[in-house]
Amino acid sequence: MQNKKTREKLSRLRREILQLRQRLEQVLAVALARTPLIKGNVYEIARRCGSPRCRCTRGQLHRSMVLSWSENGRHHLHSLPPAQVAAIRQKSGEYLRFRRARAEVSVILKKLLAVLDQIQELRCEVLR
Repeated sequence: MQNKKTREKLSRLRREILQLRQRLEQVLAVALARTPLIKGNVYEIARRCGSPRCRCTRGQLHRSMVLSWSENGRHHLHSLPPAQVAAIRQKSGEYLRFRRARAEVSVILKKLLAVLDQIQELRCEVLR
């Protein structure tokens, strides 16, 4: 038989489960979206070309937009045409949102399991 303190604690834990479920649904909405993803980060780089007569030897470096990502422990760069920069930046941002949502799912599930363990402990009766 459960006393009043135990019932109140169980009630609080049940509310916490409902809140975690609600947060999980919000986070999963990001994962269930149908937007395309591109792994990597878009940014501008400035470099020298190596030609001794080029303006870049006098400090006016060549600028270009690139997509940077790592795969199998190796770093990759891909030059982007100006017309594609905005679209690729958008898809790259969606990839980052997806990865953050994935990480948050893991955190939420760990919390959910901890709450379920507490509920189990409170609900189990010992026969004597």
